[in-house]
Amino acid sequence: SIPLLQAARKKNSSNLLKLTEAELEEQFVRGDGPGGQATNKTNNCVVLKHIPSGIVVKCHQTRSVEKNRKIAREILQEKVDLFYKGEDSDVFKEKKASEKQKQEKKRRAKENLERKKLFKEMQQLDKE
Repeated sequence: SIPLLQAARKKNSSNLLKLTEAELEEQFVRGDGPGGQATNKTNNCVVLKHIPSGIVVKCHQTRSVEKNRKIAREILQEKVDLFYKGEDSDVFKEKKASEKQKQEKKRRAKENLERKKLFKEMQQLDKE
């Protein structure tokens, strides 16, 4: 089973629950990680909290505060949608479908590997 909130931020979905600014609490904090002075001295990391559900998202993907705000809202919207809709959420369904495709691809690759191995064995037997 997929942890619900980890499925967020996989693909764009059109009919997600809408967020209102009144439900959001926004903070700007210093980011962490590599980047030296550019990271350690600027407050461009966005922490966004959805008050009714208590879900918190931290976004520090770019150096731009505006881009981080936009990305944080997208991620939060998907997580809130997953929180309230659960397995009926489009985000969850897309994640399930992509996992199924990945498993099918692995299965086919394994079959091809087995065929190649069998083919090489047959060639060895023919040479002898």
